[in-house]
Amino acid sequence: MAAAVAMAALCRRFTGVLRLAGARPGSVAAGLPGLTLNLFHKNLAKVEPLHQLKLLHTTLSRKGLEEFFDDPGNWGEKTVKSGDAWNIKQLRGKSSEDLHKLWYVLLKEKNMLLTLEQESKRQIRPMPSPERLEKVEKSMKNIDLVVREREIALRLLQTGHEKPVPGEWRHDFLGRTYWYTYKEWPIPWYLNKKYKKRKFYYLPHVDRFIRLRREKLLRKRERRRNLERKKQKLLEMKFPNLAVKSQSQ
Repeated sequence: MAAAVAMAALCRRFTGVLRLAGARPGSVAAGLPGLTLNLFHKNLAKVEPLHQLKLLHTTLSRKGLEEFFDDPGNWGEKTVKSGDAWNIKQLRGKSSEDLHKLWYVLLKEKNMLLTLEQESKRQIRPMPSPERLEKVEKSMKNIDLVVREREIALRLLQTGHEKPVPGEWRHDFLGRTYWYTYKEWPIPWYLNKKYKKRKFYYLPHVDRFIRLRREKLLRKRERRRNLERKKQKLLEMKFPNLAVKSQSQ
């Protein structure tokens, strides 16, 4: 019975040692009878303070849902000052890592502006400076163009092809032009019956229908332009003051 009590007391002392995070080695060893200083130093490397142990590692959350809303200083304002959109010339001088970071910054800004737009619709109030959303979308489009340019340039250096998968422009039996992507076949093309059924040419009598199709597309384009001109003239007749201002500018 006495041995069990002594063992329990010794275990409690060991537990107290483990809970001491900032205690000095000399003072802890002095409180434990029967343990020398050298023995404590040997076991010290195996014992970690409890405040350094983490069962779950998470990143520091700086902001929560506040990132989906505009700056509180801009609430209630009719206009909010903002810079111009990023043009292609500025983006070409940045590295790929900077473009990657800028893309996510613009993505967060776009989510915030879309939330602001929906909230303005819900409250039936005008959105402050709605042109900010157009600037963000234009900047993201320019980033996409610059990244695509770099991918095409790298692909041209490595493979000599502009497209990710090589191919060529071909005609079908109706004379329509389309991009044919090269594919891998298990057998040669001259032994492939499925490939032989596809016709990559058209007969001379199809030329007339090609000309008619082009004529139809040109007439449709001209009809659309005439409708836009008529709408513009109608607006000028309804609002002559705005027409004078636009001409003066």
